[in-house]
Amino acid sequence: MNPVIACFPRAAHWVPAALLIFCMGIFLVLPPSVQADQTADSPVQTTHTLRLMLDWFPNADHLPIYVAKELGYFKEHNILVEIISPSETADALKLAATGSVDLAVSYQPQTIIAADQGLALKVIAPLVRHPLTTLLFLADKGFDHPQDLSGKKIGYTVPGLMDVLLHAFASINKIEDYTPVNVGFTILPALVSGKVDAVMGPFKTYETVGMAQHGYKAAFFELEKWGIPDYEELIFVCSPAVLEKKHDAVKGFVLALEKAFVHVTAHPEKSLALYLGAVPQADKKIETDAFSLTRPYFAETLGHDPDKWQAFADFALTHGLINNRVDAAALIHTWQ
Repeated sequence: MNPVIACFPRAAHWVPAALLIFCMGIFLVLPPSVQADQTADSPVQTTHTLRLMLDWFPNADHLPIYVAKELGYFKEHNILVEIISPSETADALKLAATGSVDLAVSYQPQTIIAADQGLALKVIAPLVRHPLTTLLFLADKGFDHPQDLSGKKIGYTVPGLMDVLLHAFASINKIEDYTPVNVGFTILPALVSGKVDAVMGPFKTYETVGMAQHGYKAAFFELEKWGIPDYEELIFVCSPAVLEKKHDAVKGFVLALEKAFVHVTAHPEKSLALYLGAVPQADKKIETDAFSLTRPYFAETLGHDPDKWQAFADFALTHGLINNRVDAAALIHTWQ
C-alpha cells in the first residue's frame, strides 16, 4: 500500500497526533522509489542496468541472449540488459575494455590479440564453443585442398584479425603466392564478381545460408580441420573494473545466460520464436536456417578450458597474431 494512503486515511482527522508524526517520519525517511514500490515487509530491490554491445547486428548467433531477456531471466536477477549493435566488429571489444559499455560479445582470437596489445579484459562466459569461421568460396570453383588456392586472390573480412589468420592458415597449408584483399563484408559480391576466389572470415552457419538464398552454393575449409587450434568463436567479456564494480550484476547476467542455454537446448523451436519476436526486422528464413546450423555450437554450460585457450594463444604467438606470450588463464574469470 502507498505510505501516503496508509498514514493519511480519509478519516485522518481523528488519528492521534503521535501516530501522525510517526507515519510522517516513515514517509520522510523512505527514498522515493521505496515510497512508491515497497510495502513495509518487502525487501528493497535495486535494478542494475548493463549495457551489452554485440559483435555485429542481431542475428541467430545471439539467440540465447534474447531468450534470457524475453523469458525474464535477467529480470530474476534484477538486471536490465540494454543490447547495442556496434558500427564495426572491433568496437565492442575496445569499448568494453575502456568501460564505455559494461559487456561485449567478442571472439577468442580477437580477445587474445587485444590482451597482447595491453587492453584489460576479463572473459566471463562462453556463447559459441567452437569455430564458425571458414575460408569460404563458391562450390563450383572446385577447390579440394587449401593448396589449390595458391596464386589466387583471397579476401578477408576483418583487418587486423582475418588477414593475420589467413596468413597463418596459408603458411600451415602451403598456400603460396596468394594476394590478400580486404573485402569487408561484401563477401558474396566479391566472390561472384571474381574480385576474389575465396574469403577468410565468413561463418559456415550464416553467410552460407545467405548465399543459398541468393542461389549460390558455398563450400569452405573449416579452420580447425586444417591446422588452426580449436577455439571459442563467441564469448562475453568485460573490463576488470566493471567486473569489480558491478560484480553481482555481471554474475546475475551469467547465471541468466546459463538458464537460457538450458532452454535453447530443451526447447529450440520456442527459443527461435522468442528470438524472432524480439528481433522483428530479422529475415525469418535466413535466421531459421542459420539457427539450425548454429545450435550444435552453442554453449550449454558456463566455464572455459584454460588449456584450450592457452593452445590457441601459443599458436597465435608462433604465427604472428601476437608479439608476446599471453597467459590465457589470467584472462578467464572463474565464477564461484
